[in-house]
Amino acid sequence: MSDFPQIGTMAPNFLTVGVYKNRLGKIRLSDYYGKKYVILIFYPANFTCVSPTELIALSDKISDFRKLSTQILAVSVDSPFSHLHYLLLKRSEGGLNNLNYPLVSDLNHSITHKYKMLTTEGFSFPGLFIIDKEGIIQYYTVNNLLCGRSINELLRILKSIQYIKENPGQACPVDWKNGDKILYSHPLKSKVYFQTLYSNKKN
Repeated sequence: MSDFPQIGTMAPNFLTVGVYKNRLGKIRLSDYYGKKYVILIFYPANFTCVSPTELIALSDKISDFRKLSTQILAVSVDSPFSHLHYLLLKRSEGGLNNLNYPLVSDLNHSITHKYKMLTTEGFSFPGLFIIDKEGIIQYYTVNNLLCGRSINELLRILKSIQYIKENPGQACPVDWKNGDKILYSHPLKSKVYFQTLYSNKKN
């Protein structure tokens, strides 16, 4: 796992088969260019222990992502038919019934390889990429296989990325949320923020 796609560069495009609402269909990343942000979430394999908790939590917050014009695509190295079985299985049995976004099949490992998410065992690392409407990578993370990711933090990061894209020259400080004070990317202008935040605190 090396030579990650760089922040600020075009996300590797792909065309493959996905499963959504129990139907198989083609999924092409570039179809979302100019229309939506894309969250590309890689998970090791179907029927693993941590993955369904993350994928279901994402699905349950789908309205929040749709409000932010964001499409979620979940990628693993499983076949479309394995995805279909996973989607038909009840959540109480470890499945993903009623998932609100597509599962993407990367059976030949081409997508996982392009994004440098392929393990030596042939599975996917639990990586995540935020891709903007221009197809540019704005953010990525890679997790420990046994540590679940935070959906609330993902939403916070997504909102901050969209904010700075819409407000050039501004920056989002630590733990920033909508409505919080902002920074300016210019060092001199940022002094106002630091003076306000730390003037009454001990150095």
